Amino acid sequence: QVQLVESGGGLVQAGGSLRLSCVVSGSIFSMNTMAWYRQAPGKQRELVALISSGGNTNSADSVKGRFTISRDNAKNTMYLQMNNLKPEDTAVYYCNKWPINEYVARLWGQGAQVTVSS
Repeated sequence: QVQLVESGGGLVQAGGSLRLSCVVSGSIFSMNTMAWYRQAPGKQRELVALISSGGNTNSADSVKGRFTISRDNAKNTMYLQMNNLKPEDTAVYYCNKWPINEYVARLWGQGAQVTVSS
């Protein structure tokens, strides 16, 4: 059974840093493009950054130059290093496959709460 478990969230002041981790059990990780998403209160979930199985990355304009996505295929783990955090980065952060299909849409984990104070 596939499970996605996010960790590493917390409360940080603006300008601070956090590192999120996502451990994936099951078969969806190593051969697939994976991504971080986030959902702020009252807003739709949005794509933050993605990384291919070979390590190619892309990220939303709002986080370019501040967030770095990486993965360790041997550990079935993905990371999101977040630097120079801003209050508008406050959200619950989730990991999942990209793009979302009907199957992985049922796999969302509990997410990691990131709160950035001004």
